[in-house]
Amino acid sequence: MERAVALVVAAGRGERFGGARPKQYETLAGRPLLHHGLAAFAGHPAIAGVRAVIHPDDRALYESAAEGLALLDPVPGGANRQDSARLGLESLEELAPERVLIHDGARPLLPAEVIDRVLQALDRTRGAVAALPVTDTLKREHDGMIADTVARQGLWRAQTPQGFHYPAILAAHRAAAGAELTDDAAVAERAGLPVALVEGSPRNLKVTTPEDLARAEAILTGAGGGAQETRSASGFDVHRFGPGDHVNLCGLRIPHDRALLGHSDADVALHALTDALLGALGAGDIGLHFPPTDPRWRGADSAVFLRNANERVAARGGRIVNVDVTVICEAPKLAPHRAHMVARLAELLDLAPERVNVKATTTEGLGFTGRGEGIAAQASATLCLPRRG
Repeated sequence: MERAVALVVAAGRGERFGGARPKQYETLAGRPLLHHGLAAFAGHPAIAGVRAVIHPDDRALYESAAEGLALLDPVPGGANRQDSARLGLESLEELAPERVLIHDGARPLLPAEVIDRVLQALDRTRGAVAALPVTDTLKREHDGMIADTVARQGLWRAQTPQGFHYPAILAAHRAAAGAELTDDAAVAERAGLPVALVEGSPRNLKVTTPEDLARAEAILTGAGGGAQETRSASGFDVHRFGPGDHVNLCGLRIPHDRALLGHSDADVALHALTDALLGALGAGDIGLHFPPTDPRWRGADSAVFLRNANERVAARGGRIVNVDVTVICEAPKLAPHRAHMVARLAELLDLAPERVNVKATTTEGLGFTGRGEGIAAQASATLCLPRRG
């Protein structure tokens, strides 16, 4: 496996947070907190697989948090975080990844560029940790009084993800079993592995208290003063007709006397909408991420492509404001299917139906669509994203 695998450790109980359920399943911007961290990896092009390590009692909560994401099956954790990380690493042996990124499930706002920096550092060393330099003056306490001022030069606050060459960190964790070290970098240090520090992000906060959750909510919604921007883009696609008995449009199978031809299922509407989302992100187009030369996508359900684009939006900390699709054809007649198309797109994108619009039109007998040679679709998407610069 050339790409990295992400391991999201989410088996803790979160006693300091309080509440009726573990903090990783509390609601953040309408979804379980854990969903956001999982989506950050699931939507990253360099991550080949994402696995969560969960408490055995939390399977139902996890299924809700993982809804709509393409993930590896979760595995149960252990008595403490180090045990959970080791068990997660051991579960990846059959995949034999070259690299693994280990992330706290309580860090929901992971920027894609932090993932990039950790992965890039692994090109030159066997371990890398996202971190921020300490800027506050540090005091050592004794009996409630200041005992000493600690020099902050050279001190960093470790975050996650923490990335490693997989065989080395697996061996290190096995050797450290029972030591109860506080993070994976400490496990690597104990084994003598070199670990680089790379720039993290203030946005990549760890939710420990209800106040932290409120801060994360404010960042995601823009209420906390974080700069937001609105982006829009369009997509366009065409597929020709061939032999068959149905067409795939907006994720629905619609009876027709011919089929659309393509490497995947030729859902021209989902392809156009996927391109609109990728365009608003500045992330290229559908052919870049799902090339038609790749046999994996032969006959693929185009919902996979749209969900991936949606995960990329979530990975950027963004949200979809609305989408609009226009299907251009003489036949089949789409008016009877419009409401079901809207519902299907809303389901795939986890949107309220009022944020989705589907239209159908003809070209009055003109051009290739007018001659019944194929179907075209155009789409637009508007996103709200955190401003990067």
